[in-house]
Amino acid sequence: MDENMAKKRKLPKIGLLYLDYVLRFFDRSNFKGWPDKIEQVVYHWGNDKDRFIAEVKRKKIDILVGNIPATAYETFAEIAKALPNVRFVPSIETQFANKSKENVTLFCEKHGLSHPRTEIFYDRDAGYEYLKKCDYPIIVKRSYGPSNYGGYYVHKVKSEKEARKLFDTKKYHPMYIQECIPLRADIRVMLIGHKPACAFWRVAGEGMELTNTSQGGYMAYDDVPMGALELAVEASKAAKAEYWACDIAEYDGKFYILECATAFAAFPYFRDWIGQYLMWDFSEGYFKKPHIPLYNWEELGKINPSLLRTMRHIEFSRYVPSADGAIYLNDREGEWDVELTEESIPEDIPDNSHLFEFIKDEKDLPEVVTQEARKGEEIHEQVQDREMTIEDITLTELMTLHGMEEDLAVEVMSYIRTHEIESLDELAKIEGIERQTIRLWAQELKEKLDINKADEKALSNIKAIGKKLAKKIVEYREKNGKFEKLDELLQIKGLGGKKLEKIGRYVAIKSKKSSDEK
Repeated sequence: MDENMAKKRKLPKIGLLYLDYVLRFFDRSNFKGWPDKIEQVVYHWGNDKDRFIAEVKRKKIDILVGNIPATAYETFAEIAKALPNVRFVPSIETQFANKSKENVTLFCEKHGLSHPRTEIFYDRDAGYEYLKKCDYPIIVKRSYGPSNYGGYYVHKVKSEKEARKLFDTKKYHPMYIQECIPLRADIRVMLIGHKPACAFWRVAGEGMELTNTSQGGYMAYDDVPMGALELAVEASKAAKAEYWACDIAEYDGKFYILECATAFAAFPYFRDWIGQYLMWDFSEGYFKKPHIPLYNWEELGKINPSLLRTMRHIEFSRYVPSADGAIYLNDREGEWDVELTEESIPEDIPDNSHLFEFIKDEKDLPEVVTQEARKGEEIHEQVQDREMTIEDITLTELMTLHGMEEDLAVEVMSYIRTHEIESLDELAKIEGIERQTIRLWAQELKEKLDINKADEKALSNIKAIGKKLAKKIVEYREKNGKFEKLDELLQIKGLGGKKLEKIGRYVAIKSKKSSDEK
């Protein structure tokens, strides 16, 4: 659309919804061509509701675009009520399934969507009784809290004894127990305007029983079945979602929804497509509707991810599809086109009041549940307590960090392996990662200083070292060269074994890997 024409027509004021320490799904660049200023509003964890509402009103925002984390869902339901004239994209109702695994199950049940048989117990005794009679293996999941943990909180359990031990140890509450559908791969389908815009198999890694690309599996774009796409479209329309993703299992010719939400890992070009779609929606058709050909993902999957991240405003003209898509498109002309979503209403949300019927009597609920149910505040649980340097972090550990997404974790790992990393700050070079997020990651990873790079001031900030010892360490390094082992610190006068043990919690030799490669 011509920019002057766009300005003559009254366009809605767009605001991008951000939250502290949560990676940004959208940026202004995803809405390339929008002629008016796009605002941004940041929600700060804590008692920020009233200030946030006031800022949205002050900036006269008509449409607020952004996903809401699971642990802020209840808070934003209240915020939306206080802003009746603001359209939330996705809507609060559409994001119902984002909040918890229970909500995914309730969503599927309400709309008659195919999904594995699932039992949810808030009554522990009833749950343990079920473990005695259910068929094994089963899938156990932690339902509440941030979900972008790369499958760390999903378990395949093979016996009652193993199940009881898991619940006794992990204290998962409620007890979310799902039928185990045999598979070595599931299918991730991502949709825009109810049209599949990307889909791929997520294949389990060698020796793995659960599919997750962040834990050693891989993606494959070949022969994505039409049945999975049809089920994903059905779910997207039921959710009235502008953009949507489903993880789908195929077994014995049938398809089952494992997960579905508006919050998911998405490639940069996919976010650009969503931006184009939303501009078409917001402008009531004055911006061009994007044409996204079916079954394009195999070709896109062959392009180097680093190249895809640099591509912007991707468009495809209409074309005769290749053989892999023609068989479906010839029979479905017009049926699979991008379309506007229906307006959501509160009645779209399934009744979930019974899920909390035991909370009044349960006094031993984990903090993650009480926070989720009563405050809607962000809770983060670390996977491991050990201290790590950035060089030895694993993909699983990366996926536990605030706001981390699967495809981004893979990219971060690739960056770490191909660059000589001196500090987490260097990750700011990767698009979509904010410096405040990096600072939080550093705290979570308990990042160690490089003893061969840190200056006197940085070392002196470590309580176990202090100013005097920091000066001695730098002087020793300048005189004798880089440390090969931390034990060499014992050569410094006044530094003994116990002191070295304390210092070792905060410093490391980080350049050894690169020097060995040379």
